[in-house]
Amino acid sequence: AEVVDKSLLEAMVNKVLGLEEDKYIASSWLAMLPKLEAAQEVLGNEKATQVEVDEACDALTRAYLNLRLKPNKDLLQRLINKANGLNSASYTAKTWAVVADEVIKAQAVLENPEASEAEVKAAEKALTKVLEGLEPVKLGDTTTSIKTGDNSLVGVFTGIAMLSLAGLGILRKKED
Repeated sequence: AEVVDKSLLEAMVNKVLGLEEDKYIASSWLAMLPKLEAAQEVLGNEKATQVEVDEACDALTRAYLNLRLKPNKDLLQRLINKANGLNSASYTAKTWAVVADEVIKAQAVLENPEASEAEVKAAEKALTKVLEGLEPVKLGDTTTSIKTGDNSLVGVFTGIAMLSLAGLGILRKKED
């Protein structure tokens, strides 16, 4: 009877079983799962040949090597937040348009669960470059209009006033 050595296959299966799925890009994880299941079947098969064991081990090893870690997108998120926090009226229309375009591209990379490390790094680099290239509006420059008043809080205060009046009305009805 042939002696079948399953130790390498068993070690590879245990290595893969010890991985955390949420650290890997979904498509690469899903591609690995059938190889893992096949390897586990071969491990459990008492009649498996050495060739079957070796093939299962090779397939699982290839799938393991093809797993792609999710890239860290924290810096990209901070750069997008920085760009979104800037006042467009403070910069020339030409340089602001470039930043706005690059923010859209960076946002797409940020939201892409399949984005590679290289794509994330490229988006970070491009967004950093255009942010550094922003040109402030010079005095007397008429290419952009600068707002002199800020109306953003008017709606908030109006809403609070309306709620206060409604609450006051309800309280008075309860007292009567």
